[in-house]
Formats: sequence, C-alpha cells, structure tokens
Amino acid sequence: MIIAISGKSGSGKDTVGRLVAKELGISVLSMTFKDLAKEKGISLMAFQELAAGDSGIDKAFDGLLEKRAYEQRDCVVTTWLGPWIIKRAELRVFLDAPEAVRAKRIAGREGITGQQALAHLRERDGQNKQRYLALYGIDIDDRKIFDMAVETADKTPEQIASLIVAKARKKKQ
Repeated sequence: MIIAISGKSGSGKDTVGRLVAKELGISVLSMTFKDLAKEKGISLMAFQELAAGDSGIDKAFDGLLEKRAYEQRDCVVTTWLGPWIIKRAELRVFLDAPEAVRAKRIAGREGITGQQALAHLRERDGQNKQRYLALYGIDIDDRKIFDMAVETADKTPEQIASLIVAKARKKKQ
C-alpha cells in the first residue's frame, strides 16, 4: 500500500509519516527540496527560486519521487505533491494546522524566531502554490482528492498517526 501524506510547511508530514510507516512496518519516502538545496550548498529559498525559473527541476524531482514510490510498492510518501503525483496511492491524507501553529513548529526545528518562521512559511507556501498551479494545474488548497484530512494543532503526532493507520487498515480489508 502506498500512503501519500501532504500538507503545508510545518503541518507534520515527516513526523507523522515516520510514525505511520513504523506502525505498518513499511518504508517512508521523504524526498524534499530541503535535501536538494543542502546537496547544492544553498538555502531552501534560493533553491526554490531556481525551481521557479526552471520547471525541469520540479519535473525531475516529481518523476524520481514517483519512480521510487512504485519501486518500493509499500511506503508512506511525505511530500507536498505526493497525493497528486503518485497515481497509485491508495490512501491520500492532508495534514492541516493554523499558520501560527505551523510557524511555531518551524521556529522550533530551525532555531529561528516565530516572526522569521511565519515569514518563511508564507513565502514558501505562496511560491509552492504558484509554481504547482503553473506547472501542473494543481491547487494545493483543493482537498477533493484526499481520503482524509486531519487537523494537527490539537493532536500529538502519535494520535494523528493512529488515525491514519486505522484508515489504512480499514482500506486494506
């Protein structure tokens, strides 16, 4: 089973995805632009600027994501576009949280102020929304394709993972 978890910056995709994968005994596929930026020795936002000017970056990234997911067969994919890109995903999950909550999480993990985190997520979310709409016609705010959406602000990662695991097991029956 391929489970595709999406959500904006700071929504909990990676944390929850790892817990879901562990509980189900499958792998997690968490490719990110952060990883690619780090490999290139530039900031995430600088890499996003490169991608904004070169659609080949997104297309290569998304093609590799799809290929790896299909090779693994049973995995949890934790990327923004996973639910749209991975056509064979059997469970599509959207994680949501208010902007202030997501900014606080980002500030904590990145060691920046809340204001810096808020500015970062607004810029990143805005750039991604524009890029994905222009490149693929995907509106990341459209939730129609999702099997479930989970508000993460008032739940622990373990509680969220438990909800997803239950839905996955039910779908598998």
